[in-house]
Amino acid sequence: MITVEDVEAAARRIAGSIRRTPMLEVTQLLDAPTRNPLWLKLESLQVTGSFKARGATNRLLTADPKTLAHGIVTASGGNHGLAVARAGRLAGVPATVFLPSNVSRIKKDKLAGWGADVRVAGAVWDEADAAARAHAERTGAVYFHPFADPAVVAGQGTAALEILEDLPSADVYIVAIGGGGLIAGMGTVIKARQPHARIVGVEPVGSPTLHDSLAAGHAVRLPKVTTRVATMACGRTDDRIYDIVASAVESVVLVEDDEMLAASRWLWFELGLGADLSAAAAVAALRSGRVKLDEGETVCTLICGAGDEGILPPA
Repeated sequence: MITVEDVEAAARRIAGSIRRTPMLEVTQLLDAPTRNPLWLKLESLQVTGSFKARGATNRLLTADPKTLAHGIVTASGGNHGLAVARAGRLAGVPATVFLPSNVSRIKKDKLAGWGADVRVAGAVWDEADAAARAHAERTGAVYFHPFADPAVVAGQGTAALEILEDLPSADVYIVAIGGGGLIAGMGTVIKARQPHARIVGVEPVGSPTLHDSLAAGHAVRLPKVTTRVATMACGRTDDRIYDIVASAVESVVLVEDDEMLAASRWLWFELGLGADLSAAAAVAALRSGRVKLDEGETVCTLICGAGDEGILPPA
Protein backbone atom coordinates (compact mmCIF):
# COMPACT_ATOMS: atom_id res chain seq x y z
CA MET A 1 0.00 0.00 0.00
CA ILE A 2 2.75 2.46 1.02
CA THR A 3 6.49 2.51 1.71
CA VAL A 4 8.54 4.51 4.18
CA GLU A 5 9.60 6.66 1.21
CA ASP A 6 5.93 7.55 0.64
CA VAL A 7 5.72 8.70 4.25
CA GLU A 8 8.90 10.75 3.93
CA ALA A 9 7.48 12.42 0.81
CA ALA A 10 4.25 13.13 2.69
CA ALA A 11 6.22 14.74 5.52
CA ARG A 12 7.89 17.12 3.10
CA ARG A 13 4.59 17.87 1.36
CA ILE A 14 2.56 18.74 4.46
CA ALA A 15 5.33 20.36 6.52
CA GLY A 16 4.00 23.90 6.12
CA SER A 17 0.38 22.91 6.72
CA ILE A 18 0.44 21.02 10.04
CA ARG A 19 1.99 21.43 13.48
CA ARG A 20 4.95 19.45 14.72
CA THR A 21 3.53 18.26 18.03
CA PRO A 22 5.57 17.83 21.21
CA MET A 23 6.56 14.73 23.16
CA LEU A 24 5.83 14.54 26.89
CA GLU A 25 7.68 12.28 29.30
CA VAL A 26 5.16 11.08 31.89
CA THR A 27 6.69 11.52 35.34
CA GLN A 28 5.79 12.70 38.87
CA LEU A 29 2.47 10.87 39.00
CA LEU A 30 0.12 10.12 41.84
CA ASP A 31 -1.25 7.05 40.04
CA ALA A 32 1.08 5.70 37.31
CA PRO A 33 -0.41 3.45 34.59
CA THR A 34 2.90 1.58 34.33
CA ARG A 35 6.27 1.46 36.05
CA ASN A 36 7.98 1.57 32.65
CA PRO A 37 9.23 4.81 31.11
CA LEU A 38 6.29 6.33 29.22
CA TRP A 39 6.23 9.03 26.54
CA LEU A 40 3.21 10.65 24.90
CA LYS A 41 3.08 12.27 21.45
CA LEU A 42 0.55 15.07 21.88
CA GLU A 43 -1.41 14.93 18.64
CA SER A 44 -4.32 16.41 20.58
CA LEU A 45 -2.45 19.68 19.96
CA GLN A 46 -2.47 19.09 16.20
CA VAL A 47 -4.50 21.46 14.01
CA THR A 48 -8.20 20.38 14.22
CA GLY A 49 -7.32 18.43 17.38
CA SER A 50 -6.01 15.12 16.04
CA PHE A 51 -3.46 13.33 13.87
CA LYS A 52 -6.11 13.12 11.15
CA ALA A 53 -4.99 16.51 9.83
CA ARG A 54 -1.83 14.79 8.57
CA GLY A 55 -3.62 12.30 6.34
CA ALA A 56 -6.34 14.62 5.07
CA THR A 57 -3.81 17.32 4.21
CA ASN A 58 -1.61 14.88 2.32
CA ARG A 59 -4.68 13.59 0.45
CA LEU A 60 -5.59 17.15 -0.49
CA LEU A 61 -2.10 18.08 -1.65
CA THR A 62 -1.81 14.98 -3.84
CA ALA A 63 -5.16 15.61 -5.55
CA ASP A 64 -5.51 17.30 -8.92
CA PRO A 65 -6.96 20.73 -8.03
CA LYS A 66 -9.27 20.51 -11.05
CA THR A 67 -11.09 17.56 -9.50
CA LEU A 68 -12.04 19.57 -6.40
CA ALA A 69 -14.48 21.94 -8.11
CA HIS A 70 -17.50 20.14 -6.63
CA GLY A 71 -16.02 19.99 -3.15
CA ILE A 72 -14.93 17.10 -0.96
CA VAL A 73 -16.91 14.63 1.13
CA THR A 74 -16.19 12.04 3.77
CA ALA A 75 -17.70 9.90 6.50
CA SER A 76 -16.22 10.14 9.97
CA GLY A 77 -16.60 9.46 13.64
CA GLY A 78 -15.49 13.07 14.12
CA ASN A 79 -11.73 13.56 13.90
CA HIS A 80 -11.26 12.75 10.21
CA GLY A 81 -14.27 14.89 9.42
CA LEU A 82 -12.65 17.84 11.16
CA ALA A 83 -9.48 17.29 9.16
CA VAL A 84 -11.45 17.15 5.90
CA ALA A 85 -13.39 20.28 6.82
CA ARG A 86 -10.10 22.04 7.34
CA ALA A 87 -8.79 20.65 4.02
CA GLY A 88 -11.81 22.22 2.35
CA ARG A 89 -10.87 25.55 3.93
CA LEU A 90 -7.31 25.20 2.60
CA ALA A 91 -8.56 24.44 -0.91
CA GLY A 92 -11.39 26.98 -0.83
CA VAL A 93 -14.03 24.35 -1.64
CA PRO A 94 -17.06 23.09 0.32
CA ALA A 95 -16.66 20.06 2.58
CA THR A 96 -19.53 17.72 3.44
CA VAL A 97 -19.13 15.35 6.40
CA PHE A 98 -21.45 12.43 7.10
CA LEU A 99 -21.53 11.30 10.73
CA PRO A 100 -23.08 8.36 12.58
CA SER A 101 -25.67 9.22 15.18
CA ASN A 102 -23.33 8.28 18.07
CA VAL A 103 -20.80 11.03 17.30
CA SER A 104 -19.95 13.22 20.27
CA ARG A 105 -21.58 16.62 20.55
CA ILE A 106 -18.22 18.38 20.80
CA LYS A 107 -17.08 16.88 17.48
CA LYS A 108 -20.29 17.98 15.80
CA ASP A 109 -19.95 21.50 17.19
CA LYS A 110 -16.33 21.75 16.06
CA LEU A 111 -17.29 20.61 12.56
CA ALA A 112 -19.83 23.39 12.34
CA GLY A 113 -17.13 25.79 13.47
CA TRP A 114 -14.91 24.72 10.58
CA GLY A 115 -17.77 25.44 8.17
CA ALA A 116 -18.56 21.87 7.13
CA ASP A 117 -21.95 20.77 5.84
CA VAL A 118 -22.68 18.23 8.59
CA ARG A 119 -25.13 15.39 7.94
CA VAL A 120 -26.05 12.52 10.24
CA ALA A 121 -26.65 9.19 8.47
CA GLY A 122 -26.95 5.83 10.19
CA ALA A 123 -26.08 4.49 13.59
CA VAL A 124 -22.45 3.50 12.85
CA TRP A 125 -19.60 4.72 10.63
CA ASP A 126 -20.19 2.12 7.91
CA GLU A 127 -23.71 3.45 7.34
CA ALA A 128 -22.48 7.05 7.25
CA ASP A 129 -19.80 5.95 4.78
CA ALA A 130 -22.39 4.52 2.41
CA ALA A 131 -24.21 7.86 2.46
CA ALA A 132 -20.96 9.75 1.82
CA ARG A 133 -20.13 7.58 -1.19
CA ALA A 134 -23.62 8.06 -2.59
CA HIS A 135 -23.20 11.83 -2.18
CA ALA A 136 -19.88 11.71 -4.05
CA GLU A 137 -21.48 9.75 -6.89
CA ARG A 138 -24.43 12.13 -7.04
CA THR A 139 -22.57 15.44 -6.87
CA GLY A 140 -19.07 14.80 -8.19
CA ALA A 141 -17.48 15.73 -4.85
CA VAL A 142 -14.13 14.05 -4.21
CA TYR A 143 -14.36 11.33 -1.56
CA PHE A 144 -11.68 11.34 1.16
CA HIS A 145 -11.59 7.91 2.80
CA PRO A 146 -10.47 8.04 6.45
CA PHE A 147 -8.15 5.02 6.22
CA ALA A 148 -8.33 3.00 2.96
CA ASP A 149 -6.32 5.54 0.95
CA PRO A 150 -2.53 5.40 0.46
CA ALA A 151 -2.17 9.19 0.66
CA VAL A 152 -4.07 9.28 3.96
CA VAL A 153 -2.09 6.38 5.44
CA ALA A 154 1.20 7.96 4.39
CA GLY A 155 0.15 11.22 6.01
CA GLN A 156 -0.70 9.50 9.28
CA GLY A 157 2.70 7.79 9.23
CA THR A 158 4.46 11.14 9.46
CA ALA A 159 3.69 11.15 13.19
CA ALA A 160 6.05 8.17 13.54
CA LEU A 161 8.83 9.99 11.70
CA GLU A 162 8.63 12.80 14.26
CA ILE A 163 8.55 10.37 17.17
CA LEU A 164 11.67 8.57 15.95
CA GLU A 165 13.50 11.87 15.61
CA ASP A 166 12.57 12.94 19.14
CA LEU A 167 12.65 9.53 20.85
CA PRO A 168 14.79 7.01 18.95
CA SER A 169 14.97 4.58 21.87
CA ALA A 170 11.34 3.46 22.38
CA ASP A 171 10.81 -0.30 22.63
CA VAL A 172 7.01 -0.55 22.54
CA TYR A 173 4.49 1.55 20.60
CA ILE A 174 0.83 1.38 21.59
CA VAL A 175 -1.57 2.67 18.94
CA ALA A 176 -5.35 3.14 19.03
CA ILE A 177 -7.24 1.63 16.09
CA GLY A 178 -10.41 2.76 14.36
CA GLY A 179 -10.14 1.68 10.73
CA GLY A 180 -6.40 1.10 11.00
CA GLY A 181 -4.89 3.94 8.97
CA LEU A 182 -2.79 5.30 11.84
CA ILE A 183 -1.31 1.99 12.93
CA ALA A 184 -0.63 1.03 9.30
CA GLY A 185 1.19 4.29 8.59
CA MET A 186 3.15 4.20 11.82
CA GLY A 187 3.86 0.49 11.48
CA THR A 188 5.35 1.02 8.02
CA VAL A 189 7.77 3.60 9.40
CA ILE A 190 8.65 1.87 12.66
CA LYS A 191 9.37 -1.51 11.09
CA ALA A 192 11.56 0.14 8.42
CA ARG A 193 13.51 2.26 10.88
CA GLN A 194 13.32 0.28 14.13
CA PRO A 195 12.55 -3.33 13.16
CA HIS A 196 12.98 -4.82 16.64
CA ALA A 197 10.42 -2.52 18.29
CA ARG A 198 7.07 -3.98 19.30
CA ILE A 199 3.80 -2.46 18.07
CA VAL A 200 0.56 -3.16 19.94
CA GLY A 201 -2.85 -2.02 18.75
CA VAL A 202 -5.84 -1.16 20.95
CA GLU A 203 -9.49 -1.53 19.96
CA PRO A 204 -12.78 -1.35 21.86
CA VAL A 205 -14.39 -4.59 22.95
CA GLY A 206 -17.40 -3.39 20.95
CA SER A 207 -15.43 -2.97 17.69
CA PRO A 208 -12.66 -5.60 17.52
CA THR A 209 -12.12 -5.16 13.78
CA LEU A 210 -8.42 -5.93 13.45
CA HIS A 211 -8.32 -8.13 16.54
CA ASP A 212 -10.84 -10.50 14.95
CA SER A 213 -9.27 -10.16 11.50
CA LEU A 214 -5.86 -11.21 12.81
CA ALA A 215 -7.46 -14.19 14.53
CA ALA A 216 -9.15 -15.19 11.25
CA GLY A 217 -6.07 -14.64 9.09
CA HIS A 218 -7.83 -12.15 6.82
CA ALA A 219 -9.97 -9.01 7.03
CA VAL A 220 -13.43 -9.84 8.34
CA ARG A 221 -16.64 -7.90 8.71
CA LEU A 222 -17.96 -7.69 12.25
CA PRO A 223 -21.55 -8.89 12.68
CA LYS A 224 -22.24 -5.77 14.76
CA VAL A 225 -20.46 -2.76 16.24
CA THR A 226 -21.54 -1.85 19.76
CA THR A 227 -18.89 0.58 21.05
CA ARG A 228 -20.12 4.07 21.82
CA VAL A 229 -16.71 5.50 20.80
CA ALA A 230 -17.55 6.76 17.32
CA THR A 231 -13.92 7.48 16.41
CA MET A 232 -13.06 3.79 16.93
CA ALA A 233 -16.15 2.17 15.41
CA CYS A 234 -15.53 0.32 12.15
CA GLY A 235 -17.20 -2.82 10.87
CA ARG A 236 -14.44 -3.83 8.47
CA THR A 237 -10.93 -2.66 7.70
CA ASP A 238 -9.35 -2.50 4.23
CA ASP A 239 -7.50 -5.59 2.96
CA ARG A 240 -4.34 -3.54 2.40
CA ILE A 241 -4.50 -2.16 5.93
CA TYR A 242 -4.89 -5.70 7.22
CA ASP A 243 -1.79 -6.84 5.33
CA ILE A 244 0.36 -4.11 6.90
CA VAL A 245 -1.00 -4.77 10.38
CA ALA A 246 -0.53 -8.53 10.03
CA SER A 247 3.14 -8.05 9.17
CA ALA A 248 4.02 -5.17 11.51
CA VAL A 249 1.84 -5.44 14.62
CA GLU A 250 2.59 -7.89 17.43
CA SER A 251 -0.95 -8.01 18.83
CA VAL A 252 -4.20 -6.10 19.26
CA VAL A 253 -5.69 -5.86 22.75
CA LEU A 254 -9.26 -4.92 23.65
CA VAL A 255 -10.50 -2.41 26.22
CA GLU A 256 -13.95 -1.52 27.45
CA ASP A 257 -15.53 1.86 26.68
CA ASP A 258 -15.71 2.62 30.41
CA GLU A 259 -11.98 1.87 30.76
CA MET A 260 -11.25 4.46 28.09
CA LEU A 261 -13.50 6.94 29.86
CA ALA A 262 -11.65 6.35 33.13
CA ALA A 263 -8.32 6.74 31.32
CA SER A 264 -9.42 10.03 29.77
CA ARG A 265 -10.27 11.32 33.24
CA TRP A 266 -6.88 10.10 34.46
CA LEU A 267 -5.19 12.09 31.68
CA TRP A 268 -7.04 15.22 32.79
CA PHE A 269 -6.41 14.70 36.51
CA GLU A 270 -2.72 13.75 36.24
CA LEU A 271 -1.56 15.73 33.19
CA GLY A 272 -4.21 18.33 32.39
CA LEU A 273 -4.77 16.79 28.95
CA GLY A 274 -8.24 16.98 27.41
CA ALA A 275 -8.37 13.72 25.43
CA ASP A 276 -11.18 11.98 23.59
CA LEU A 277 -11.82 8.32 24.32
CA SER A 278 -9.74 7.03 21.41
CA ALA A 279 -6.82 9.12 22.66
CA ALA A 280 -7.14 7.44 26.04
CA ALA A 281 -7.26 3.89 24.65
CA ALA A 282 -3.54 3.17 25.03
CA VAL A 283 -3.51 4.50 28.59
CA ALA A 284 -6.56 2.34 29.30
CA ALA A 285 -4.68 -0.70 27.99
CA LEU A 286 -1.73 0.08 30.26
CA ARG A 287 -3.88 0.76 33.33
CA SER A 288 -5.74 -2.52 32.83
CA GLY A 289 -2.53 -4.51 32.41
CA ARG A 290 -3.52 -5.82 28.99
CA VAL A 291 -0.21 -4.78 27.41
CA LYS A 292 2.54 -6.97 28.82
CA LEU A 293 5.83 -5.12 29.24
CA ASP A 294 9.32 -6.29 30.12
CA GLU A 295 11.12 -4.45 32.88
CA GLY A 296 12.82 -1.31 31.60
CA GLU A 297 11.09 -1.20 28.21
CA THR A 298 10.34 2.36 27.09
CA VAL A 299 6.76 2.83 25.95
CA CYS A 300 5.44 5.44 23.51
CA THR A 301 1.89 6.23 22.48
CA LEU A 302 -0.13 9.07 20.97
CA ILE A 303 -2.74 11.22 22.61
CA CYS A 304 -4.33 11.11 19.21
CA GLY A 305 -7.41 13.29 19.63
CA ALA A 306 -8.64 16.16 21.78
CA GLY A 307 -11.89 15.94 23.72
CA ASP A 308 -13.66 16.90 26.90
CA GLU A 309 -14.49 13.47 28.32
CA GLY A 310 -11.73 13.66 30.91
CA ILE A 311 -12.79 17.12 32.04
CA LEU A 312 -16.40 16.22 32.72
CA PRO A 313 -17.22 14.77 36.16
CA PRO A 314 -18.29 11.12 36.40
CA ALA A 315 -21.98 10.54 35.81
